[in-house]
Amino acid sequence: MADPAVPEPAERRAFEEFVRARSTALGRTAFLLTGDVHLAEDLLQQALVQAARRWERIEGRPEAYVRRILYTQNVSWWRARRHVREQPLEPWHDRPASADDVELRADLLDAMRRLTPRQRSVLVLRYVEDLTEAQVADVLGIRPGTVKSTAREAAARLRATAPHLDPRSDARLTEEVR
Repeated sequence: MADPAVPEPAERRAFEEFVRARSTALGRTAFLLTGDVHLAEDLLQQALVQAARRWERIEGRPEAYVRRILYTQNVSWWRARRHVREQPLEPWHDRPASADDVELRADLLDAMRRLTPRQRSVLVLRYVEDLTEAQVADVLGIRPGTVKSTAREAAARLRATAPHLDPRSDARLTEEVR
């Protein structure tokens, strides 16, 4: 009997091609959701394992399916582990950064950690992944009105906890998030 976690050869090749093509972007999203390099790697790995098990049944856009796993699994982890997280020790990207960029990134990550997982997910999907409110609602399985109110609450919380990160006062933030 075949292992259900291992797709058939043609499906396996398609899955491996998908992983090669999209794992960097998915890893970036996982990092933005968790704020920790190691947790992001674990989150992505778990999402890809779940996708591999269901690969032959995934219809349409497999990336959307994997992203939904990332978002829902991150919320599940947060609910199960309400303790202090480790601080990342290495930068997520390879380009050299100025001291101002490093400080801005650290401030942004700290501010994002103060948001709930749903708030983080909405902000990442809406403003980093550039999805519409309807697309965010579809990915998270919530109503578009909930996306709007969650984004508004998250932005207000960010402004209250880290007013110096307000993109209206510092154009670098917009570039840093991308």
